[in-house]
Amino acid sequence: MLIDYAPILILLGLILGFVVVNFMLTDLLGKKRPNPLKHKAYECGMVPTGTARIRLSIHYYLVAVTFIVFDVEAIFLLLWATSAKEFAESGLAWIVFAQVAFFIGVLGLALAYEWRKGGLKWDR
Repeated sequence: MLIDYAPILILLGLILGFVVVNFMLTDLLGKKRPNPLKHKAYECGMVPTGTARIRLSIHYYLVAVTFIVFDVEAIFLLLWATSAKEFAESGLAWIVFAQVAFFIGVLGLALAYEWRKGGLKWDR
């Protein structure tokens, strides 16, 4: 079973080696021209004003939670739906269905929490 993943692990090793070698070659062979302007903040050609540390509204984070809830749910349900036929053939259909129902229930609780906190009011 583990041997089935060997091509993926080999490809991952080649990719990682390629990245490390490129970084090392760039650092060793690249021209180094220190300049104080390179370390200055760049904001689309405008002079930076104020601080970069601003306080964000909780609404920003609630929108992120909404995205994560629906995104994760869609991914897992799609994967479950594609393999549902295999589960039905193996006799595990009801066990897997109960697990998926529990998963959807947990995500439903997260959505209910966000709804209660006002995360679905987009006109703020």
